[in-house]
Amino acid sequence: MSVGGAVGALSALDPKKLRMYGLVGSVVGIYLGALLNSALNTTVFSFIGALAAIFAVLMGANAVRRVCAYGIGTGVPSIGMLALGMGIIAVMFGLSVAEALGFGLLGPIITLVYAGVFGYIIGVIANKVIKFNIPIMEEGNSDLSMAGAMALLGWSFAISGTLGYADILKDVLMTGYIAIIFIAGGLAILHPFNANLGPDEKQDRTLVNSVMVSGIAMIATGIAAILTQGLAAGLLQLVIGFALWFYFFKMYYKLVKRDAAAVVGTGLLPPTVQ
Repeated sequence: MSVGGAVGALSALDPKKLRMYGLVGSVVGIYLGALLNSALNTTVFSFIGALAAIFAVLMGANAVRRVCAYGIGTGVPSIGMLALGMGIIAVMFGLSVAEALGFGLLGPIITLVYAGVFGYIIGVIANKVIKFNIPIMEEGNSDLSMAGAMALLGWSFAISGTLGYADILKDVLMTGYIAIIFIAGGLAILHPFNANLGPDEKQDRTLVNSVMVSGIAMIATGIAAILTQGLAAGLLQLVIGFALWFYFFKMYYKLVKRDAAAVVGTGLLPPTVQ
């Protein structure tokens, strides 16, 4: 685990700026993809939803490193899964309420507002009832809930091609693809800090890792989109997702070498002892 609070989570990028980039980038991206698909009567722009999810993932991964720097140890995976759990509830609530009101395009906004409030309440319970006593728990949980919701909404849009509640229910939940993006999304948000924790954890290395895993999530949405939308929309996501993963994997490897005390070859593994 990291060595504690503010010291363990020094940031070059201010959390407030990352929150702004994460929320604005994900919301604008989701709306852009939905409007282009609708205006041009196509689903080829669904890939923008998966790109929009990356903004939310970066916000969520930074929230994980800030909260978990207080030393919750094995709670790192748990808080990532919590983010997606809160997120999926917010997505389905937001889309269903928007559709019931007859304003389907308000879905992302209602989702975001609900996720923020829901996450804050969970944070209060964690601090006041469970007694985590982490100073930024309420703020961090609110960030995680919003990040998880917008990431899941972006990936759900990438698979279904629409923001319609019934379409996402049919194409994402009933097909079981929600399980794939839930796990891939959880990894993109929780895994980066888990992979880089310790006194030498660096924000840039952690966040580059999150984009790399987001590329894998986009590959997953591409495979699902081939089956729900057709070859053109799905293949485009596959290609972009692979390119993102490959590019940021190389960047991450460079950052690992930069921060490592030494990079040495271990040779062949020894033979198994019987």
